[in-house]
Amino acid sequence: MKKQILVVGGAGYIGSHAAMALDAAGYDVLVFDNLSTGHADFLRFGRFENGDLADRAALDRVLESGDIRAIMHFAAFINVGESVSNPGKYYRNNLASTLNLLEAARDHGVGNIIFSSTCATYGTPQSLPLREDHPQHPINPYGRAKLAVEWMLRDFSSAYGLRCCIMRYFNAAGAAPASLGARIGERHDPETHLIPLVLRAAMHPGGKVGIFGTDYPTEDGTCIRDYIHVCDLAEAHVLAMERMLAGEPGTALNLGNGLGYSVREVVECVQEVTGLPVRVEYNPRRPGDAGILVGDASRAASELGWRPKFADLKTIVGSAYDWEKQLEHFKVENTYGRAGAEKCGENSEGKKHGFPRAASGPRNDRKLS
Repeated sequence: MKKQILVVGGAGYIGSHAAMALDAAGYDVLVFDNLSTGHADFLRFGRFENGDLADRAALDRVLESGDIRAIMHFAAFINVGESVSNPGKYYRNNLASTLNLLEAARDHGVGNIIFSSTCATYGTPQSLPLREDHPQHPINPYGRAKLAVEWMLRDFSSAYGLRCCIMRYFNAAGAAPASLGARIGERHDPETHLIPLVLRAAMHPGGKVGIFGTDYPTEDGTCIRDYIHVCDLAEAHVLAMERMLAGEPGTALNLGNGLGYSVREVVECVQEVTGLPVRVEYNPRRPGDAGILVGDASRAASELGWRPKFADLKTIVGSAYDWEKQLEHFKVENTYGRAGAEKCGENSEGKKHGFPRAASGPRNDRKLS
């Protein structure tokens, strides 16, 4: 009999790719989502139960519906700026509703949880690349709520024996290859992530994208971020789950490429991949944006045997471009993309401070160490 896995938030961007990876690996996938930010047309893998994490009765029903071996928890609001202006929304949904999930899992004997966290828990970098033992001092409610969940998970582990794997993402990007026929990708409303915004600026006549800050201590003056393909993220979740199902203890892992690309490099890459020009508007820095955010994912490589398969920026952008070409909504959306130096866990891109620009080929020479 197939092992049943509950994917909470499985109709969203990363959750739907994880559901696809689980289905491909032979698991019985059960998606739980309220579709407030997810998409019904992303429900292509396994079964679906419409419900909200705030509804304990709905959680009880879904957890009683089968022999669930593990939970992957992706359900959360992700707009950092909104978390500053409306923190209650983020503490209620991202923190309080997760407590509801953990208590339900405890009461129904589900002992394995993989949690979608973020590098936003680290706050302003004190050293680079960011490692899992870097101090965690988040600077916004989004990051603080995620860090509070990490604390809750550790406390539930100590009190009840819960095994948890905390996955701290850097900048998720790209989409499932069109060859898979999955028809899932990045579709946020509003969209805040750099790669789709730059692509839409290129694809829409008259479109333009804003770059915030050109005087950072980087080679071209724009911010640097670490991009990780969403399919690589999904694979890491499956590997982490299998590790726990085999009886291994919980852990916390960074998930990134260890490569950085600047905002300007992303714009250049989009122009190269699409063959289309991108109009850029330069703006002053935004408060709170770090110049460089790049992660060290060597622990994930060591503990999971995981390495990104789609680390090249051109591959990531190419998959996102294929996805964008399938969408119709970019034709009517606001053509002014407010992208730039994204906050950690949102968007930007990166290169690294003081690293030479490679003349050609992959940017593996730009790892921070």
